[in-house]
Amino acid sequence: MSQSTLNRQTASDDQSEERMPVFQSLTAERVQAIRGDFPVLAQQVNGKPLAYLDNAATTQKPHVVIDKMYEYFSTQNGTVRRGVYHLSEISTREYDLARAKFAKFINAPSPKEIVITKGATESVNLVASSYGQQVVKSGDAVLVSGLEHHANLVPWQQLCLMQNATLLKIPVLDDGTLDQDAYDTLLNTHDNIKILAVNHVSNALGTINPIHSMIAKAHEKGIVVVVDGAQSTPHMPVDVQALDCDFYISSGHKMYGPTGVGLLYGKMDLLDAMPPYQLGGDMIRTVSFEKTTFAPPPARFEAGTPAIAEVIGLGSAIDYIESIGVSTIDAYEKELLHYATEQLNALPEVTIIGTAPEKAAIVSFKVEGVHPHDIGTLLDQEGIALRAGHHCAQPVMDRFSVPATARISLSFYNTTEEIDALVVGIKKIVKLFK
Repeated sequence: MSQSTLNRQTASDDQSEERMPVFQSLTAERVQAIRGDFPVLAQQVNGKPLAYLDNAATTQKPHVVIDKMYEYFSTQNGTVRRGVYHLSEISTREYDLARAKFAKFINAPSPKEIVITKGATESVNLVASSYGQQVVKSGDAVLVSGLEHHANLVPWQQLCLMQNATLLKIPVLDDGTLDQDAYDTLLNTHDNIKILAVNHVSNALGTINPIHSMIAKAHEKGIVVVVDGAQSTPHMPVDVQALDCDFYISSGHKMYGPTGVGLLYGKMDLLDAMPPYQLGGDMIRTVSFEKTTFAPPPARFEAGTPAIAEVIGLGSAIDYIESIGVSTIDAYEKELLHYATEQLNALPEVTIIGTAPEKAAIVSFKVEGVHPHDIGTLLDQEGIALRAGHHCAQPVMDRFSVPATARISLSFYNTTEEIDALVVGIKKIVKLFK
């Protein structure tokens, strides 16, 4: 391991136990320093500085995450919970510490209420398959919003088909917000709804849904609420106890951590009553040819050898986020969102799709006469990385009568200069297509 790697790792370890937000705001100088923590941002693409504006798809990884995973493979590689030897004990301690960090990060009552999965998609499927098949019966209903990512729609759709249940939808208004009057009507006219599945933030439009009030209303009707927090957890403070949600789902690679890690919070009474999702090693209490008994949560839902290095790396990513401060990140990204919205609205050929008053730093837009895929391809020539497509949210695209949009999604390492470069790139595209 290089000396610089060791220095960075030592600094991370020294701050990993109790990290408090250090910065009240992110100045331009501080953002430049942060950018130096992300090696991928230093490169050029097609001879232009990389402007990475696709953070809703995946975030880049800071040195501390890369170094932590390198350290694990170099000095700690051993299976967790399955050995009494030194390497296994270190790996188990680091793995369990990462779980505890995430529990604290979202204010879960206990690390035992955090199930580690391979991604947010698996987390939804776990709840739909294990909890959903238990409680949703023929004649029942599952309520989803019209803003959902396919991962928080298709599992519930298929559950309803399997159980002969009904899938209900909360409609979307013209500004990209959920129709709360329609939501109230659905709750009051359907007494058979068992589950509400709703995202905290729309990955396609950036809409921040009023989930606190939506959860409270659902609970008044005895409905269990599953919140997809993949787009919220890295960008704004999340307190699952204050929200009182029943399940909350996060994605490691959208939190500046590795791919292959998902996080599922569930209230213990619900988790404890749920059957296993997968069967195998490490999720059992006893096994004989006659009978198997299962371990309590969270082990019951974590069959097989997990992605150990990735989970440990995510623990370092959480440390890194907390070293900046989630509230500080939230405030800075709102400034970027305001600036990007102003600049794009100033272009007569650009139409923003989704203008909710409360948004995360995500902007979907179309350019008159230009297909979003062409926008993405041509902007790549300028070193600008954004997403073009339906964003795994085809019903949202259908709602706004567009086949796809171009989408920028911003992070605390992005700058107004990168937004300026985006605007220059769009102007070139408009001129090219005239």
